Amino acid sequence: MLAETGATSIEDLLAQIPASVRLDRPLNLPAGLCESELQRHVAALAERNRPRDAADFVHGGGDRVCFLGGGVYDHFVPAAVDAIAGRGEFYTAYTPYQAEASQGSLQAFFEFQTLVCRLTGFTVANASLYEGGSAAAEAALLAIRETRREGRVVVLGSVHPEYRQTLATLLENLPADVVTVPCPDGVADVAAVEAALTDDTAALIVQHPNFFGNLEDAERLFAAAKANGTVSVQVFDPVSLGLLKNPAALGADIAVGEGQSLGIPMQYGGPYLGLFACRESFLRKTPGRLIGRTEDADGRECYVLALQTREQHIRRGKATSNICSNQGLLALRATVHLALLGPQGLREVADLSVRKTHYLADRLCEVEGVSQAFEAPYLREVCLRVQGGAGRLLTAARTAGFDLGPALSRFPAGSFCDELRADELLLVAATERRTREEIDQLAAALTHMGSDSPLRRGEPLLAVA
Repeated sequence: MLAETGATSIEDLLAQIPASVRLDRPLNLPAGLCESELQRHVAALAERNRPRDAADFVHGGGDRVCFLGGGVYDHFVPAAVDAIAGRGEFYTAYTPYQAEASQGSLQAFFEFQTLVCRLTGFTVANASLYEGGSAAAEAALLAIRETRREGRVVVLGSVHPEYRQTLATLLENLPADVVTVPCPDGVADVAAVEAALTDDTAALIVQHPNFFGNLEDAERLFAAAKANGTVSVQVFDPVSLGLLKNPAALGADIAVGEGQSLGIPMQYGGPYLGLFACRESFLRKTPGRLIGRTEDADGRECYVLALQTREQHIRRGKATSNICSNQGLLALRATVHLALLGPQGLREVADLSVRKTHYLADRLCEVEGVSQAFEAPYLREVCLRVQGGAGRLLTAARTAGFDLGPALSRFPAGSFCDELRADELLLVAATERRTREEIDQLAAALTHMGSDSPLRRGEPLLAVA
C-alpha cells in the first residue's frame, strides 16, 4: 500500500493526521481468544440476555423473572416472528428500501405503515425511526418546521427522562428552548401546562400513559395546545392502544412511540424501533421514508418509495430522513407480530398486562414500607415508593431471582423534580407472560425475610447507651 500511495513509511502515510488526535500507545484491548474460547465468552454474554419462560423458572436459582418497566417490557414473542424475520432474503438485503425490485420488503413496510396508522388513528406513518426517544425529538423538529415557531418546545416532566435527554440533545444548537413542566403528583397539572404555552411554543409533548404508568388528562392537554396554535405530540405505548383511545381521537397531531413491545426481545438497550404517525397535512415534512402502493404499466400491484427526503437527493439542511435501513428488520418483526395478534390479540395482551400489574401492585404494597407513589390511575405499569430508599428492595428481589425497576435514582440528577424524592421510587410492570404464582412468590420473598428484610429497622429504636 505504501508503494501505491507513494509513501515511504507508515508515519509518512499518516502525516496528514494531526498529532493531537493520533493514538501513541497500543489499543486497550484484552488478549486475543481462540475460537472455542470466543464461543464460550459469547455464550456467557448471550446467557445474560435471554428471557426465561415461566416454566423454566427456578426460584432462587440462576433464572430470572422479569417485572421490569420503564419503556421496555418482557412480552411473549411468537416463534413465527423469528421464523419469518430470520429468512435470508430479509437478513442479507443491503438496503431493502432502495430498489423497487425488493417488492417483498417494500410490501412489508407498507403493511407496517398501515398497521401503525390503524393503531394511532392517523393517515400517515413512516417506515421506521431508530427508537422512541429519537421519534419524539423528530416530532418536535417537525412541529418547529410546521409552525415556524422557534421559541420553545414544552415537554412534561412525566415524559421518559431519556426521551427528554434525546430531545435536549437534538435541539441544543437550535434557537428553541426545551421547557419542562414538573409533575410532582405523577401527572401534569393542566393549568401549569397552559401557563407554559407561549405564543412562540412550537410543540407540546405528552406521554400517555406516562413514564410513571399514570394516565394523563390527554384530551384537555391537547385541547390547550390546539387553542394556542401549538402542535401536540403524544408519546404512546402501542400495547396500551388495545384498551385506550388512540392519539388521533384524543386530539393529538403527531403520535410517536417505542415499538419494542411488538415482537422485539428486550436485548439490553436495543436496537429498538421508533413509531411515527401524524396528520396528513404534515405529510411532506414527515421524517424518514414512506412506502406507497401503485400499479405498474401492466396493471399489476406494486410498491414504491413514495417519499424519501434524503440528503442525497436534496440540500442537506432540508433533509428529514433521519432513519436507518437496518430498522427495516425490526419494522418487519413488528408487522409480523401485530398481524399474528390481530385486534383481539392486542386487546387481550393489554388487558392481561393491566390486570396482572394491578395485582402485582396490590401484593407489593402489602410489604412493609412499600406503597403506591401516586394517587393517579395507572394502566400496565406502576410507580412504587419504598421508605428508606428503593435500592435495598431491588437488591433483595434480585437476590431472590426477580428483576424489578428501574429505580428512578438511576437517571441523571435533575431528571425529576425534587418533590418526588427519586431515590425512594421504582417502576414495576407485569406483562401477559407473568403468572399469579410468580407474583405471589415475589411478594412472599420480600415479606418473609424476617430480620433480614431490607425494609426492617435493624438497630434498636431510641436505644439508650
